[in-house]
Amino acid sequence: MKFSLVLVVLVFESDSLRFADYNANAAGNRQLATEMKSLDEYLQEAEQAHGHLCAGQVLGVRLAMLGLTKLGIDDPRGKDRKRLVTFVEIDRCATDAVAVVTGCRLGKRALKFRDWGKMAATFVDVSTGKAVRIAAKESSKALARQMHPELENKNSQQMLAYREMPEDDLFTTQWVKVSLPPEEFPGYKGERIVCEVCGEGINFRREVHRDGKLLCRACAGERYYETV
Repeated sequence: MKFSLVLVVLVFESDSLRFADYNANAAGNRQLATEMKSLDEYLQEAEQAHGHLCAGQVLGVRLAMLGLTKLGIDDPRGKDRKRLVTFVEIDRCATDAVAVVTGCRLGKRALKFRDWGKMAATFVDVSTGKAVRIAAKESSKALARQMHPELENKNSQQMLAYREMPEDDLFTTQWVKVSLPPEEFPGYKGERIVCEVCGEGINFRREVHRDGKLLCRACAGERYYETV
């Protein structure tokens, strides 16, 4: 037999009386989760963050919403903010949209960039170890043309079609395993190493052991720049 307790709280505001009912289920002891925002609400935020709205933004928002849904994360920027690490595989418009939906940022060490040139992202729930990779289907572009031949502009076709397409027509989904060493987690506190050549500090175990010396990656030959 189930019993439920109903508490009635009287709230006074502007000389009016309001009743707020709170149900506490003794059997389940459940809490109501904060729901994710709607597609339109996220698109408004993505446009503001990115500077304009485009097909890539629509794709990125839907991709991230699907990834979070698969993991059962419904409040990524609130109570679930420490559960999520996201890997993005391209530095285009969609990535900004993924960051808006997930709340993951490079500065928080929760957004990881892998330069693979693919419209894809992997979402990792660090509390459970579950991870799902979502990738946009190439066939979605042709499908967008079929869905909206009345629109001449390709971006307009895709923006509208990407809102409407079923998830199975827009994305592929893979359950994957992502092995994260301790230094990849947000909040990692590790030893700071000083490069023996340039004297610059190195964080998060990014040093290179070369010929008995501890070097930064630039001094070890991985420099992406040249001094002038």
